Amino acid sequence: MPPTLASLVHHSALKLTVRAGEDRLDVPVRWAHVSELADPVPYMEGGELLLITALKLDAEDPEAMRRYVRRLAGAGVVGLGFAVGVNYEEIPEALVDACAQEPLPLLEVPRRTPFLAISKAVSAAIAADQYRAVTAGFAAQRELTKQALNSGPEGLLAALAAQVDGWAALYDASGTVVAAAPEWAGRRAARITGEVERLRERPAPASSVVGGPEHEDRVELHSLGTGRRPRAALAVGTAAALGTAERYAVHSAIALLTLTTERSRSLHAAEQRIGIAVLRMLLAGEPDHARAVAGDLYGGLLDAPFRMIVAESVPGPRGPGGGDRLGVLAENVEAAAARSGEAVLVVPEGERLVALAADGGAAVAACTGWAAELEAARALPEHTADEDDVVVGLSAPAGPIAAAAAYKQALQSLSVARRRGRVLVEHEQLAAGSVLPLLADDAVKAFADGLLRALHEHDATGRGDLVASLRAWLSRHGQWDAAAADLGVHRHTLRYRMRRVEEILGRSLDDPDVRMELWLALKATSAE
Repeated sequence: MPPTLASLVHHSALKLTVRAGEDRLDVPVRWAHVSELADPVPYMEGGELLLITALKLDAEDPEAMRRYVRRLAGAGVVGLGFAVGVNYEEIPEALVDACAQEPLPLLEVPRRTPFLAISKAVSAAIAADQYRAVTAGFAAQRELTKQALNSGPEGLLAALAAQVDGWAALYDASGTVVAAAPEWAGRRAARITGEVERLRERPAPASSVVGGPEHEDRVELHSLGTGRRPRAALAVGTAAALGTAERYAVHSAIALLTLTTERSRSLHAAEQRIGIAVLRMLLAGEPDHARAVAGDLYGGLLDAPFRMIVAESVPGPRGPGGGDRLGVLAENVEAAAARSGEAVLVVPEGERLVALAADGGAAVAACTGWAAELEAARALPEHTADEDDVVVGLSAPAGPIAAAAAYKQALQSLSVARRRGRVLVEHEQLAAGSVLPLLADDAVKAFADGLLRALHEHDATGRGDLVASLRAWLSRHGQWDAAAADLGVHRHTLRYRMRRVEEILGRSLDDPDVRMELWLALKATSAE
């Protein structure tokens, strides 16, 4: 709330003393103004704390002080601050009596407290109050956006009613109430349909206030729609005028509801069908046909490098249905693209979601950011695995001609993310990394164990060290002297051991494919 005279009196650094008007200290202070004019009223707007030293006043004349204080109160001045120790060692009784009779709060300002300190305190308190209002407004905007995305107009109206501590209603193009919150507000909203109809006759955007003895509360009406004639209207009823934070909430609701009314469900369904067709043409290697079908809807997206996103829902331990994270991901991607004005193509396919988004754009950033948040949430001690999970694969940047390759990259990244227990894996991470971590796969380890089992069984009898010899020989690229030196044996001994390896495995070490398989098998088993 804004600063009051009481808050200034309680300000420990100002040392103010109340000399009159103790029962009126809860009035808000709009500003602190210094004026030594005998009549400062022409320069007052109301709500000010006037600070004086009585330089040009006969502060000891009772009649003059009564006229002075009466004019200040009539101009809306909320308090008078009198500096002692400058022109008067203490406040004259004539001024104290005049303020007590009006009544107008009178504050004694000690000599060591400059007027500037009081002005700064008022300014800081006003700034803090405005900051709180703006912060609350932004928080309300986020909540309204969330409800609009998750629950549609009904959820948005419920959130708005809670924000303004009142009620809200939505009217369609015919002036009929289509949604209201709380539930009882529908009857109240129906009583002002005449006012809504008059509002709709005015060019958009338009607004009006309904109030008076015949109404229970103060109702603001706002038109919705971007055309000359509004398509819908919003009513907001409150017990008093809206504050700054509440005003932010109403403006946010107007913007969100305008977007909702402008984009019908049938249009959204049509766009989705077009998106499916465009995606299929791209994957079929027909980028020109895809551009022709997309037209202006997705055309800009197909003219620049894009990323292919493939996300898949993974049921939780209690089966599917524990949470719609795939839907949340789609909403985040689409909302980020809408805010930045970029095109995005999102196609739901059952338990899978496929999206095309501009490389380096807001949609891709929203996807990676959302995945990072989900990854961080998994690491928290209080995290539970009751909800469905999501894995995401992200392709490298590609163009329309390489759409099929990008889709394959996204699927590969998705598979790696699932195997590694990650939320999201980018294809560039796979290309820039090492193949060795992939050897940790159980299927690879099973292959390695089967391939080397005979050699391990041979070594277990104490008749030689074929596995170690094979590893040394392969690491030295078949160089006999270097490998034998590593083992501390003669090179003829090493040649004999390699012949035994070939005999036991039934494979030739001259075959490069055999050497590669044996090396990977050794790496896989040594990683255990």
